[in-house]
Amino acid sequence: MALTSAQYSTIMQRYEVTRLKNYHLLEERRKYVYENIEGYKELDESTVSVSMDVAKRKMAGDDDAMTELHTLLEDLKGMKKSLLLGAGLPEDYLEPIYDCPDCKDTGYIGGNKKCHCLKQQIIEVLYEQSNLRDYLNENNFSKLSYEYHSGEGLEAFKRAVTISKDFIKNFDFEKKNILFYGSVGTGKSFLSACIAKDILDLGHSVIYFSAISLFDALARETFENKSKEDLYNFYDYIYNCDLLIVDDLGTEVSNTFVSNQLFSFINERNLRKKSTIISTNLSLEQIRDRYSERVFSRIISTYTACKLSGTDIRIVKRNCK
Repeated sequence: MALTSAQYSTIMQRYEVTRLKNYHLLEERRKYVYENIEGYKELDESTVSVSMDVAKRKMAGDDDAMTELHTLLEDLKGMKKSLLLGAGLPEDYLEPIYDCPDCKDTGYIGGNKKCHCLKQQIIEVLYEQSNLRDYLNENNFSKLSYEYHSGEGLEAFKRAVTISKDFIKNFDFEKKNILFYGSVGTGKSFLSACIAKDILDLGHSVIYFSAISLFDALARETFENKSKEDLYNFYDYIYNCDLLIVDDLGTEVSNTFVSNQLFSFINERNLRKKSTIISTNLSLEQIRDRYSERVFSRIISTYTACKLSGTDIRIVKRNCK
């Protein structure tokens, strides 16, 4: 689920608007040239008539027609360039106009290869979809520091960084999951954000939820008077995004519905080979006791469990000021 069909259509409509804008700009330039540069319009008309005459000769079997056409068109092209330059305009003033010359404002190079401009538009849409843009500006690998970690906590954090970078490096080839767990303020959410930014920048869809907001949304979609289509679309949103991040598991209200939903999206995303990152302040034992043995078993068997420990970084930072 890099993009929904609606999101893709919106981007393609932007390309259509761009092409139309540039077409009108070119027509305005042509009108200006015709009205202000004597003889240019006649040369344009000669280009059309010469092409038609040569085409008729080619159809009649004249093998020299195409060679003659090429010579005539080059001569006419040179004369038109001279007129433009003489009027103080660039020689390519009436060439097609493109915002992106590489793909000619189609989004694709060679018919099926995504252009860099399309990739960038997709990334922009995915950032908006993830609701993480502002947060990721302050939480990414460029802000990584080991300054506030020490002892065993430092070693645990370094290991978690290595796991995170490996996760990103292999994301396109191997779908894995990560469970960041351990004491409060040791970098779990920060590392989740670092991963999210790099995965988004690779052009993949990332959906972020706090555990509270995720299960509240699931409850609303399930129990409120929603259409089957709305409910299907929401679950598709959760199940099919390339990376789902659930932050602060354990802060939500605990009940049977939550346990069942947690098992459902963990299991379904594994079946669909979609990656998930969960962060929690709970210990492994607390996860088992809170959510059931089957949830615990599924997490332990399909997630890389990465424990972080040490002093709350936020407290250390305050004390250093």
